[in-house]
Amino acid sequence: MKNMCYKEFGYVYILTNPSFREDWVKIGKSSRPVDVRSKELDNTAVPLPFEIYATLKTAKFDKVEKQIHKQIDRLTDLRIRQNREFFNIAPSDALDIMRDIADLLEDAELAVYVDGKPVISKSKEEDKKIETENKERRAQKPAFKFHMIGLKVGDIVVFDELNLSVPVASDDKVEYHGRLWSLSAFTREFLPKNKQNASGAYQGPKYFSYKGKTLSELRKDSRVE
Repeated sequence: MKNMCYKEFGYVYILTNPSFREDWVKIGKSSRPVDVRSKELDNTAVPLPFEIYATLKTAKFDKVEKQIHKQIDRLTDLRIRQNREFFNIAPSDALDIMRDIADLLEDAELAVYVDGKPVISKSKEEDKKIETENKERRAQKPAFKFHMIGLKVGDIVVFDELNLSVPVASDDKVEYHGRLWSLSAFTREFLPKNKQNASGAYQGPKYFSYKGKTLSELRKDSRVE
C-alpha cells in the first residue's frame, strides 16, 4: 500500500540558449532532474544545447509552472508562440517571478546555475548576488585562443553544423578558401539560415569541435586561460 503522505517532487525550470536572443527563455516543468530534460530538448531544431538558468524544486511543480506562465502572460503578450513554453522575457525577470512564487511555498528549493552547477539561493538578494557575480565572471573571461586547449596551427577542427573540416591558421582564426576567419565570424557567415538568430551574435567555440567535443567543452575541461 502506498504511503498517502508521500509527495512526488518535481522541477520548474528556466532555460536559455546561446542561439536565442538574450531575452528569450523557455520555462517548463519536469518530474525528473532538469539536466536530463534539457538534454532531451537538444535536437536538430536548435543549433546549440539549452543551458539551465534556474530551477525550483517543489511538490507543487505543476501548479507553479502554470502560475509563472500566467504571471508572464498578464504582463503583456510575451509568449513567443501560443501554447508553447518560450517567452520574450529576460531570464533575470523570469527568475524574479519564480522567486516571488517560491517564497510562498514551504517546500520550495530554488537554485541559480553558475557554470552549469546549481547554487541554492534562499532570497531574492542572494539570487541577484549570484546573477551579478556570474555576469562579472563571464565578462572577465578572456577571449578563446586555440592554445588554451592545446591546439596549434595546422590542427583540424570541425564546423559541426556543416560537418566541415577547417585548419587552425593562427591562435584565434581558422582558414577557409584562402581567407582567415574568427570562429564567430565563420559561424555568422556559414550557419544555415534556419538556425541563425536575430542578433547575429554567436559564441564561435560552441559551434566547432575537435575529436568529438566542442571547443567550449574542451576549454572548460582544460581550465587554461
